Amino acid sequence: MAKIIDGRAIARTIREQVRDEVQSFRRHGRIPGLAVILVGKNPSSEVYVNMKAKACEETGIHSITDQLDSDISENELLDKIADYNQNPQFHGLLVQLPLPAHINEQKIIESIAPRKDVDCFHPYNVGKLMVGQSIFEPATPAGIIEILRQSKIDPSGKHVVILGRSNIVGKPLSMMLIQKRSGANAVVTVVHTGAEDITKYTLNADILVAAMGKAEIVKADMVKEGVVVIDVGVNRVESDNEKGYRLAGDVDFDDILPKAAAITPVPGGVGPMTIAMLLRNTMKAFRLQEKNIQKN
Repeated sequence: MAKIIDGRAIARTIREQVRDEVQSFRRHGRIPGLAVILVGKNPSSEVYVNMKAKACEETGIHSITDQLDSDISENELLDKIADYNQNPQFHGLLVQLPLPAHINEQKIIESIAPRKDVDCFHPYNVGKLMVGQSIFEPATPAGIIEILRQSKIDPSGKHVVILGRSNIVGKPLSMMLIQKRSGANAVVTVVHTGAEDITKYTLNADILVAAMGKAEIVKADMVKEGVVVIDVGVNRVESDNEKGYRLAGDVDFDDILPKAAAITPVPGGVGPMTIAMLLRNTMKAFRLQEKNIQKN
């Protein structure tokens, strides 16, 4: 039977470490800050942003959520970002995606100061990540690597198959895992919609990362015995419970469980790690900016 990896417990440990670090700075009157810009009223975005705000409150990070009308113009949003870029109270800045269709997401991402880009979406930070000189690491991929580390699963020399090539998970995770360093050094295959049959790749995976956004698409006959499964997907599936739905990953958990060596559940696996790593990035941004102030 597979080891079920408790992402909540790992995330809790990281949040406690962040809280202790924040308290040590607060005693000297130095307070880390995170600003989140939310455009419109996307229900999923609102839930996620509220979770970020709660995590900041619990760890002592000063945070605000600037909720803007969905009809805000692109230039008005750029002006808002420019203000936060210059505001020394906020060391981290993120704009919650997706944005309304009339706003160019890439233009918005590129307007965030790289030193405050705690999501690690800015091309400058993505480039530093690619060459192995990262300032920040994107939260979900960093959370996956931390899960492997805390679970004593070494990807070095292993074949990691990533299902999905998004800019948020698949691409950055592949870049991070191929680096020649501890906790990485893997042989990585990225599988996407161009593949006629994903099974010929999944069957060869020592570690399988599913990040496609399709509920329970990966079955037991698609993986080999002893595989490690990291499930990034969070999908709503109809259910006869009170909510009318249940959350499911991209892999069929019950089907694969007897075959896997280790597996993350949904919920309670990768999800909690994303916010924990965002908090860690905020602290890194704070330390770097404080260091630069002291130099000057």
